[in-house]
Formats: sequence, structure tokens, C-alpha cells
Amino acid sequence: MTRAILLGAPRSGSGKTTLTLGILRALARRGVAIRAAKTGPDYIDPAFHAAACGAPSMNLDSWSMPPDLLAGLVADAAAGADLLLIEGAMGLFDGADGPPGRTGASADLARLLGIPVVLAMDVSGHSQTAAAVLHGFATFDPGVRVSATILNRVASERHLIGLTKAIAPLGIPIVGALGRDASLILPERHLGLVQAGEHADLEARLERLADAIEGQLDLDRLLEAASELPVGQPAGRVAPALRPPGQRIALARDAAFTFFYPHLLRTWRAAGAEVVTFSPLANEPPPDDCDACWLPGGYPELHAPMLAAAERFKAGLVRFAETRPVHGECGGYMVLGQVLTDADGVTHRMCGLLGHSTSFATRKLNLGYRKAVVQEGFALADAGRVLRGHEYHYATVTDPGADAGLVDLTDGWGNDLGSAGSRSGLATGTFFHAIAADRA
Repeated sequence: MTRAILLGAPRSGSGKTTLTLGILRALARRGVAIRAAKTGPDYIDPAFHAAACGAPSMNLDSWSMPPDLLAGLVADAAAGADLLLIEGAMGLFDGADGPPGRTGASADLARLLGIPVVLAMDVSGHSQTAAAVLHGFATFDPGVRVSATILNRVASERHLIGLTKAIAPLGIPIVGALGRDASLILPERHLGLVQAGEHADLEARLERLADAIEGQLDLDRLLEAASELPVGQPAGRVAPALRPPGQRIALARDAAFTFFYPHLLRTWRAAGAEVVTFSPLANEPPPDDCDACWLPGGYPELHAPMLAAAERFKAGLVRFAETRPVHGECGGYMVLGQVLTDADGVTHRMCGLLGHSTSFATRKLNLGYRKAVVQEGFALADAGRVLRGHEYHYATVTDPGADAGLVDLTDGWGNDLGSAGSRSGLATGTFFHAIAADRA
């Protein structure tokens, strides 16, 4: 039976990802069959998880995913593992509006499956008060059990002694204490960490993290804090998260197009669809033997000159869209438009399948959960269907063009955001990232 723990924290920036990667690599070096998952919408951290433990990592999101899909993905993530380590997002109880268990908070998953929480606490700037914070998290929700804590950014031995004495009466074990070490911090970009595939020294970094974890955490006590995971039906036996857009799907996949959720591949393939990758940066058009094309998000603004010069890719995509659906999400949506302006204000001609233009020089953060009601049926869903997902981008639309809208959006709190996205012929796109469809 697989055991599981959820690594949560009081807030973002507490060091969850750094700790998760170090623990994954340290346990993998010990020969533990370790698997990882990430709560919430996040493309970047799961790739680091996979690099650290040598196995794919899955996203688990209680707000976007129906309960049956969520349980199936947990079963997939846990298959063949001794331990499933789930990295939480933001603060443990932070989420959006929704019924109990469907807020997107990491605590939803802990409560649903009875997974104990190891609370990672950034104790810089306080000492005994950390015990009050830990007590609050341990008692806030009777359905969420805090089984241990890790103290991060401890200033000194004296600091640790004060923390240990204050926490001892709570009966919650401290399984490790890490000092402040800037060399262990991974560099960031505007959408989060610089991606795993861009680190030439990633292996060395992971080894240093594992060394730090081995030296400052009691891994045996950490394993004791886990509990057995009730495993249900795998995701392959439930309905797909989203309807496959075709039987044979051309998926853009390279350094400009990296943001694609693993659970979509898993459930599309389980439904019998094939996924074939191609590289726009290598000037490859979508394969002609496919019947749908998907351009996911990523960082096209960093590769805009190459994409603008990729005439074979652009011409092939235009031909493809004459007879078959093409859909772009976020970065893919930008590439389907007329012009992309990069951070330096330089404009680059894109594919022109949709009428809008976008800019990364004019920046505005758009972030949060989204419900999307489909205006008119397209490859992913019929008219009126509700898709759930999120937006996370800084790019803005500088010219909306004259295309019809694609979806009507509301945010995670039910606020109306109006019409979004574009459709023209068989080409569609939106900044909205779809995670799953509401069950009919």
C-alpha cells in the first residue's frame, strides 16, 4: 500500500518547492519508490519533481477537477510507489469560492483522502510565535491533520532551541530544521521558476539539495509521518478531463510551448486518442496525418524572432486550419494572432489565423481560477458546456481584432469577466488554460 504526505505551508514563499525537491532526491537516492504531485494549477514545479525523483508528476486541483477525476489521478500518481509526496500551493487553506472540498486549497486534498500534512514553516523573523502559528494550523480544521513540521530558514542554534522548546508541548514532531542558504534557491522568471529543462546544472543543484536534506532532516521520522493512501480507480477508467479535440492530435512541444498538463495526455490517451508532437521553433508544421492541432502555453515572447522567421511552420499551420481545428492556449493564443510585441517593444509577425495582437512590453498580471462557458461549439466542447481552469499571464491584448468571442468567463469568486478568446473559421484560442470540464 502506498503511503502519502502533503507538504503544506502557512503561505507562499515558505520554501515548499525547495524542500520537496530535496526530499524527493534524497529518498530516491535511498532506493525509496517515490512519486510526486502538485496541488493547484502549476506547469513548472511538476517538471522539477520529475527531474528529482525520475518519475512523472501530476497536478491535482480540487476546484477545477471533478472528484472522480481527482481520485483517479491520485491513484495514477500513487501506482507502484512506496510514498506519494504532494507539494501544496500557496497557504494550506488558501483557495477560491466553492462548495466544501472544491475550493482549490491544498487542505481539500488532505481532507478528502485523509493525507497527513507536514507543515513547512519559514521561521525567519520570529521564534516562539512559530508555536502559536503551528497550533493554529493543527486545530483550524478537524478534518486536516498536521502530523509533523519542518522549520526553514533557522537563523542559529539559539534560535532553534527557542523554537524547539515552544513547539514541544504541542506534541507535533519537528522532523527537520534548515538554515538560510541562498545557494539552494532556484532562479525565477515572471511565471515562476526558470523551467527545469533550462538548467544546465540542474542535477548538481538537486544533489546539493539532497545533501542538505540528508544532513538537516530526519527522513525516517518524515516517512513515519505519512499514512496509507486509499487508492481508487485509475484515471483511465473515468471520463476524460476534457474531450480530445481529435483522434490524432498534433501538439506543439519545444522551449516556446511547454505548458501542457500531464493529466490531459493521460486521459486523452486512455480515451483512445493519439498525441504527436512537433516543434515550431525547429520550423516544423503540424503533421499532416493529424486531425487537430494544439498550441499550448509557454514563453513565446522569449522566442518571438525565431517564431516569426519560421515560415514553414506558419504556412503549414494556416493550411492545416483550412480543414481541421487549431486551438491555442495563452502563449499559443499569442502565436495564432497577428503580431506579438516582445518585452523590448519589438514587434514580430505571428501566424495571423486570429485577428488580435498581443504585447509583452505592455504588461498586466492576470491570475486566478476561471469558469468558461462555451459560446459556440468547438473542438474541445459543445456550446453551453462549462470548462474550468485558470489564467496566469502578463501579456496584454493591444488590438482585439474583429473575431467572434470563444467563451464567457467568470473568476473563482463568480465575478463576470465578460467574453474572452477568439474564433475564426476552425481556429480558436484564449488566454484561459482549460483543466477539466464540469460533468454534464
